[in-house]
Amino acid sequence: MSIVDQLRAAGCVFAEEEATLLEEAATSPQHLDELVAQRTSGLPLEHVVGWAEFCGQRITITNGVFVPRHRTELLVDLATELKPAVVVDMCCGSGAVGAVLHHRLPNATVYAADIDPVAVACARKNLTNVYEGDLFDALPTHLRGHIDVVVANVPYVPTGDIEFMPSEARDHEARIALDGGADGLEVMRRVAAQAASWLRPGGVLMSETSSRQAPEALHAFTTAGFATELVTSEDTTAVVGTLPA
Repeated sequence: MSIVDQLRAAGCVFAEEEATLLEEAATSPQHLDELVAQRTSGLPLEHVVGWAEFCGQRITITNGVFVPRHRTELLVDLATELKPAVVVDMCCGSGAVGAVLHHRLPNATVYAADIDPVAVACARKNLTNVYEGDLFDALPTHLRGHIDVVVANVPYVPTGDIEFMPSEARDHEARIALDGGADGLEVMRRVAAQAASWLRPGGVLMSETSSRQAPEALHAFTTAGFATELVTSEDTTAVVGTLPA
């Protein structure tokens, strides 16, 4: 059975494209067989080949780390437009957002933080200034009051919905990167509540959410003192909050 046929039989929708990527990643025929076996067993393609394409860049991905979604590119575009001098990629996972912003904004200083040590180790393969800890507690204290933009791609899947996610995410990405608590907004509320003391006056906090959660997400930002708006693009909804100047 050809590689394409094996991938199709395993349910891979883009079998031809995946076969090409697996062949490119393989260092020997035996290694290729191993990669195909990993993929057909359900391991995400990005974990198999060790990278993901995000905003036109290759981002290193290691096993267990959240794979960046293309819908998150909206946050990167919004942050790029603001041309921040100091930006933080909060709940950074692989550091994909921070890595792209570093590339797009070479004069900016980019920081990243995550509570998961596996994610932090992966992010450090993609950019510098990566810190491990619980939200803003991870950051150097000299940043307090001086951050221009915080991009917080927080986990926002309600706990009870995780079991209905595709197995690639549910079984192979860290639960802490997915689980947003009972209504999916627990982490977002904490980020919004803490961000005001870390951003400069006029600074901006932005986070991805779902259309269903958008009203409560807006409320969380407003309660924390932000002037808020929703920005949508195709299948992405982002809540953007600006501190009073």
